[in-house]
Amino acid sequence: MKIIMISLIAASLLFVGCEKSNDYENNIDGTYVGTLSSIDVLKSLSTLSPIEAFANVKLIGDQIEVHCYGGELDTTFMLDFYQHNDSVFVCHTGEEFENLYGHMKGDGHMSGGMMGDMYHGETEWMHHLNDEHNEGDEHFGGFDLEHQSFSYSFTMEAGEVIFQGTK
Repeated sequence: MKIIMISLIAASLLFVGCEKSNDYENNIDGTYVGTLSSIDVLKSLSTLSPIEAFANVKLIGDQIEVHCYGGELDTTFMLDFYQHNDSVFVCHTGEEFENLYGHMKGDGHMSGGMMGDMYHGETEWMHHLNDEHNEGDEHFGGFDLEHQSFSYSFTMEAGEVIFQGTK
């Protein structure tokens, strides 16, 4: 009977521990309502009027699918995500990563949550930057968990388009 009771307590603690570690993943999933703003390079970096836009974020395995649409923009893409304190930052995946940065680094853990070799006090994001990036590599968005918001910057030929929204 003691063994059964100890097993139940251990299983309960394991369940609670696993659930807590995934809280931020559950917080980023959902629909964000916001605006698309653009900076027009041809008009001396002036900001154009923002238009209503949406971003549907869906957790698929250890990545997220983002469907962002509003005005003439309608795009869907996959991103890796990494927790950093009260934020979750995103990064391109696989071939898109290599095309953007011109390199692949690290031990192949290009996805959030697969970071068994993290140092004490290191967040997933810090680990990702140290293992997968060179200095100067740029990132384009993320989530503010405290304010339930998401922002992402799209680089276009004529300038930059920025989505900013909240749940």
